[in-house]
Amino acid sequence: MNVGLAVTRISQRAPTSLALFDGERSMDYATLEARTNRLAHLLRDGHHFDKGERVALLVHNRMEVVEVLVGVAKAAMVYVGLNFRMTETELVSVLDNAEPRMLVTEPEFEALGRRLAARRGIPLLVLDAGGSYEAELAGASATFPPSAYTVFPQDHFAIVYTSGTTGLPKGILFDHAAALQHGTVACLEYEIHDTTRYLIQIPHNSCVNITIVPVLMAGAAVGFAESRGFSGAALCDTVERHRVTHTFLVPTMLATLLEQDPGDFPRRLSSITTLGYGSSPIPTERLRTLIAKYGPIFIQLYGMAEIASIGTLLRKQDHVSALADKPQLLASCGQPSYATTVRLVGPDGADVAAGETGEIIFGGPHTMRGYFREPERTGKALIDGWLHSGDVGRVDAQGYYYIVDRIKDLIIRGGYNLAPSEVEAVLYTHPAVLDAAVVGIPDEKWGEAVLAVVALKPGMAAGADELLQLCRSSALSSIKQPQRVEIVDDMPRNTIGKIDKKAVRERYWEGRRKV
Repeated sequence: MNVGLAVTRISQRAPTSLALFDGERSMDYATLEARTNRLAHLLRDGHHFDKGERVALLVHNRMEVVEVLVGVAKAAMVYVGLNFRMTETELVSVLDNAEPRMLVTEPEFEALGRRLAARRGIPLLVLDAGGSYEAELAGASATFPPSAYTVFPQDHFAIVYTSGTTGLPKGILFDHAAALQHGTVACLEYEIHDTTRYLIQIPHNSCVNITIVPVLMAGAAVGFAESRGFSGAALCDTVERHRVTHTFLVPTMLATLLEQDPGDFPRRLSSITTLGYGSSPIPTERLRTLIAKYGPIFIQLYGMAEIASIGTLLRKQDHVSALADKPQLLASCGQPSYATTVRLVGPDGADVAAGETGEIIFGGPHTMRGYFREPERTGKALIDGWLHSGDVGRVDAQGYYYIVDRIKDLIIRGGYNLAPSEVEAVLYTHPAVLDAAVVGIPDEKWGEAVLAVVALKPGMAAGADELLQLCRSSALSSIKQPQRVEIVDDMPRNTIGKIDKKAVRERYWEGRRKV
């Protein structure tokens, strides 16, 4: 079994079932099967590419993402989905690493695509009417490609490139076995079955393992929404039009949803039975408001792209229990998922004692093969089969994990390690605060000072002194209190919408300017 054959299986069992949708377009499984067969023949017979070679895709969110992914898998090749928000420098770095044999793009990126393809001396296919993609596809056979039967579980499936917040993007390599194992877990945890209609709202390159593969395995439908700027009204329109049952939003999108809700969003989103969220912390009170307004539909995901996504989950029932009599759970990232082992270890790699904090590490069958062609980076992250997260956490007696902070984000002030998340939690209690990022900046006396950077909700006001006083009147010890608060219009974000603390921190460390 491999990812390409999942579509073949469903096309035989339920050929007219909805497979894909975006905007006004849709496609059933029979059509998806025929078109992906054509693509596989085009790659292997038309262009004479070999097993294990790579095909890159540079497009916005659209149905052809799945078509290319499946066709590439049937060709026994490796899929490389690119984030359209990457700079040209980042894309050059990615393509130098992946060395694809072909680049597929759309008219909006055609000029960029031609530069990238010419630099590598590879063919470029352009989607949409009049483009080379449809013309070449039409000339290929729709019969089932024999190459699909040459793909085995340990063969390479996809390379997922990180957002690059700690440098140039890293290519995370997965085989078919890991993708299928994770797909099974995602179906169980997110309650995905053949009537599911799952809307992808974040950039598609982040959704290969967490959404696309499990949906195809279940014979469900996957849809694509515009990810360039989030609108609550637009989400409602799409959900109503396509009767969406599942989606995944990052916390900033959930905050925007609450801010833009004129009162009818709960009714308009009522078909959604499962709403995943994750990628960054969410203020506890904001989460309470979301559950009260939209119901017990939320599942929090904590994990890493390197383990295909899922590590721990705060499940729907956990959210219900938190509102009933276990409020502490709203600060948790949940318990380990199926097939995933989670540990807390110290700097020596040994498990920490009960009640102590340590680095969160993951073990399981859907761990990456490694960073593509980067053995040194792989060796630092994947040690003796355990994936090191870089997150500091603790665990309670019931096995619920709590993230203290990123190791690289800890502020070292006067020899003490301070967790920015503690200060951010206090700032989020102010009704005007939309986003908060606390970072360490150079300080001659203490090594690092605590700076809070805050973005306010539209139409609301708060002064820096007011927010400083909020922190001083809280339970934060004096050493944890920020020395300064800066109010900004917008926070820098990475390609999936998470606050980019590296970018926040950078301008204060450049030239080691002091408070």
